[in-house]
Amino acid sequence: MLRLIVGITGLVLLIMSCNEKKVESKDKPEPTEDSIVKPVTKIFSYPVDNYIVVKDTVAPNDTFGKILTRHNLPFGAVYKISEAIKDTFDVKKIKVGRPYVILQQKDSLDSLPRPKVFIYEQDMIHYTVIDFQDSVKVRYESKKVTKRRKKAEVVINKSLYQDIADKNLSPKLALELSNIYAWTVDFFHLNKGDSFKVIYDDVYINDTVYAGIGNIYSALFNFGGKDFYAFRYPVDSTGQHFAYFDEKGRTLRKQFLKAPLKFGRLTSRYNLHRYIKYYGRVKPHLGTDFAAPTGTPILATADGVVVKKGYTSGNGNYIKIKHNATYSTQYLHMSKFAKGIHVGSVVRQGQVIGYVGMTGHASGPHVCYRFWKYGKQVDPLKEKMPPAKPIDAALLPDYLEYIKAFKKELDSL
Repeated sequence: MLRLIVGITGLVLLIMSCNEKKVESKDKPEPTEDSIVKPVTKIFSYPVDNYIVVKDTVAPNDTFGKILTRHNLPFGAVYKISEAIKDTFDVKKIKVGRPYVILQQKDSLDSLPRPKVFIYEQDMIHYTVIDFQDSVKVRYESKKVTKRRKKAEVVINKSLYQDIADKNLSPKLALELSNIYAWTVDFFHLNKGDSFKVIYDDVYINDTVYAGIGNIYSALFNFGGKDFYAFRYPVDSTGQHFAYFDEKGRTLRKQFLKAPLKFGRLTSRYNLHRYIKYYGRVKPHLGTDFAAPTGTPILATADGVVVKKGYTSGNGNYIKIKHNATYSTQYLHMSKFAKGIHVGSVVRQGQVIGYVGMTGHASGPHVCYRFWKYGKQVDPLKEKMPPAKPIDAALLPDYLEYIKAFKKELDSL
């Protein structure tokens, strides 16, 4: 009898427990589809659910107008947008091969979806948003990036580019180093055993997508058995402008670049007794030849004013620049001139003035670089070029303290 009572009591307790659970479930109803918060997928801060997203790249002969009219925006509307933004964004400067995104209206009484936003990517990080949904607005934006400090050491065995690639480093490192050392290291005469050490940033988008290198903070290039240090340091009170100086605060810049090309091959030096195959006889060669593929940019080696621009049967397309009362330079055999370069144009050191070709008397694509000192042509590779101004004396103590850690780190690599 006692067992029966205990069993009945247990059954009653079990039923009560189940009922309590049913009541709890009524107090906490199952979540409905509307109550679930869904993540909103965005593209350049715009919710993609609100638009038809078109991704493409600028094709040859594309213009801002052609792209938008091709996607159903009337020409009149394109013209109004171009006029509204002409002071903030030059639509003529969109480049072939650069990606763009068009956001079109999704729901419309119109049979054709029309663009509402045009997003142009200048590079992997920076982009321009032109929003014309209501009024026309332009925004310059950048993707979130992270930087990771890197150190590298490379010994030249094959070539600067190849040895950097063999170390799985960014090829942009070669370009940046050539810019920093353009006045002090002859990149046309790197020898096996030359080397460099560098401390810089690798840049990533959203922590995962590699976007190339950022700032180079310091470097040590051993060229021809000599060490050349370079340290990045702000040169104005805003902290926005930087230059590179050596371990004693001397600038790496000089009045002239070593060469009118970033990369190429030195094929013929200044030589008063050179046999010239084209003429079939000994004839003084008063220039220095740098070979490179047709179309390679030719750079002004120093600030100056264009005093001659034209064509002769021997020189082909050429430009002559007067730098000051002492120095002038000339660049021969161009395939074409850079836009905006005319007699009287003021040019800056490193500015593109034309492109490598083989016009005139030339057996292959190259630039013949001629150098005048006091009106006489001389060998630029033998000239000791005067340096630019050193670091401000008032900044020197702070600079020397600032570079200590970088120099120690370079030396210990």
